[in-house]
Amino acid sequence: MPLICSAAELASKLAQGEAALFPTDTLPALSATPAAAAALWELKARPRNKPVILMGSNASALLNCLGVAIEPAWQAMASHHWPGALTLVLPAQGRLLERLNPGGRSLGLRVPDCTKALELLHCSGPLATTSANRSGEPACLTAAEAAERFPEVAQLGPVPWPKPSGLASTVIAWDPAGHWKLLRQGSVSPAELEHPSC
Repeated sequence: MPLICSAAELASKLAQGEAALFPTDTLPALSATPAAAAALWELKARPRNKPVILMGSNASALLNCLGVAIEPAWQAMASHHWPGALTLVLPAQGRLLERLNPGGRSLGLRVPDCTKALELLHCSGPLATTSANRSGEPACLTAAEAAERFPEVAQLGPVPWPKPSGLASTVIAWDPAGHWKLLRQGSVSPAELEHPSC
């Protein structure tokens, strides 16, 4: 049986370098602090060239982690769609980039639309996250499925978790030319993608 923890208890475990499982509005997340993000690749048996994303409780907490000047268009997109099922892939630099996307030049950011997730993220600060599954296997949809895949990883309580949408987030990236590019279609369809000049 996995250890079920409150948000404060789980944040404390995360701060000690442990991984954690928690619900989101899309799919359950496997998480760690950015400093301990390497554990996520190990737990999932995930290729190191596949980055993980940074989740936070609000836009400022995430955008200020990028280590670059923040474009007004990024603020506008975040304000319009967060919390929600939209991941923004934005230019980044520094140690955080090296930890979450080794060898890359951008970071994926998201604020989930899930009260329990936001409670944890408020306690823990931004977390490196990925879907709760072994690499190449279907994503877990429930706390029970996550516990079966990762029995050694503590979970955010109470369980069972709120039912997720089961659909991964939409992923869009900022193009250096100054517009958004769709990388993966999910449940959100930002109108800004229909007008690249915006």
